[in-house]
Amino acid sequence: MSTIEKGSTVLVTGANGYIASHVVDQLLQKGFKVRGTVRSDAKAAWLYTVFGEKYGQGKFEAVAVPDMVADGAFDEAVKGVSGIVHVASILTFSDKYEEVVPPTVKGAVNIIASARKEPSVKSVVYTSSSTAVLLPEPDKKTVVTKTTWNDAAVASARDEPNPVNVYAASKTEGERAIWAAVAEEKPSFQVSAVLPDANFGRILQPGGEKSSSTGSWAVNLYQGDTSALASPPHWFVDVADTARLHVAALIDPSCDGQRVFAFAEPFNWNDLLGVFRKLRPGHTVMEDTKMGRNLSIVPNKDAEELLVKHFGKGWTSFEESISDNIATLA
Repeated sequence: MSTIEKGSTVLVTGANGYIASHVVDQLLQKGFKVRGTVRSDAKAAWLYTVFGEKYGQGKFEAVAVPDMVADGAFDEAVKGVSGIVHVASILTFSDKYEEVVPPTVKGAVNIIASARKEPSVKSVVYTSSSTAVLLPEPDKKTVVTKTTWNDAAVASARDEPNPVNVYAASKTEGERAIWAAVAEEKPSFQVSAVLPDANFGRILQPGGEKSSSTGSWAVNLYQGDTSALASPPHWFVDVADTARLHVAALIDPSCDGQRVFAFAEPFNWNDLLGVFRKLRPGHTVMEDTKMGRNLSIVPNKDAEELLVKHFGKGWTSFEESISDNIATLA
């Protein structure tokens, strides 16, 4: 049994983003219609081109929501939809707490408020983040559970803010706001959250390789930009698998009230360099450097089972994901 029927309309917020565009793609593949929010009509142009060519006209539409913080921001966008995937977030990577955290929380609260006003809504999925549970430290073993929260990031974002802990605080507090609203208001629709770590894989937006998402990390390193090395070793997940988990969480009744951990396997930057050498033996790749490993233990088994159940296979491999990520590069 599916929570929402195939052929019904799903709202995806921030539809022009790296993860959100893949969520749109997977929903369309599954036979749903998609309404995507963007901040301006101009940001939707490439979405109409890409998805129109792939699925035909009339399956995807975009609506402008210039400010997700405004009261009732999503009221019009949710009308008639069966499901909502709230991916939109503040991705400025500012180190100013007030510019990032409160707007992210308000956007999360707004999506639940708008959903409660629309009787057709049966399922809501919130895009959280690995940073809502931890900021990894090399060679430090951290055990994450379904009830873990990144309180340390929230505290440090207020006292000693930097772009990383402020972003982590925004995702922590944004997801918390979702669950608080569910506990208080007890909506009639199911609610779940997907927590992805570093996303690699194909970039759907033409020319989108220089985005602010993790999808640009491999691209930049391949091209000699070593700024990504400042980030500690993470777990990886292919962006299409992240999108598939959003779809599974949306349609599977067993996901109601659940946090779905989109963590495929741990990696470090030397692993990435090794894949570059294997895939592109003629390309000049920097030498390996001394770095640790991500030793975090995460509850990701349920997520892989959802992939198998709804899509017939588990995690996309690291090598395949990186191959897709750099496919457009010489």
